[in-house]
Amino acid sequence: MKQNVEKNFKIADRVPPGDRWQVINVKEIQPSLTDALNAYYEVAVVKPQAFRLEPMNGSLYMITTEYIEMQEPEPKKYSIYGDYEF
Repeated sequence: MKQNVEKNFKIADRVPPGDRWQVINVKEIQPSLTDALNAYYEVAVVKPQAFRLEPMNGSLYMITTEYIEMQEPEPKKYSIYGDYEF
């Protein structure tokens, strides 16, 4: 059984005042969110497919998805008639 797991990696912080952003691995402060997304996309080795914005925290995240193989739980065994020892 496979399970889809999302991971968020912070890629930028808002720089007050206004809508300015400091992107990781980019020296210049970006003047808008759109410019910040574009600047990150240009320097990213793995091109992101989705982003998450937390406006109250002033954070911008890249979302990655992993598929993890989950082990099926073993069925429960009951020892009503003494068939199994625990």
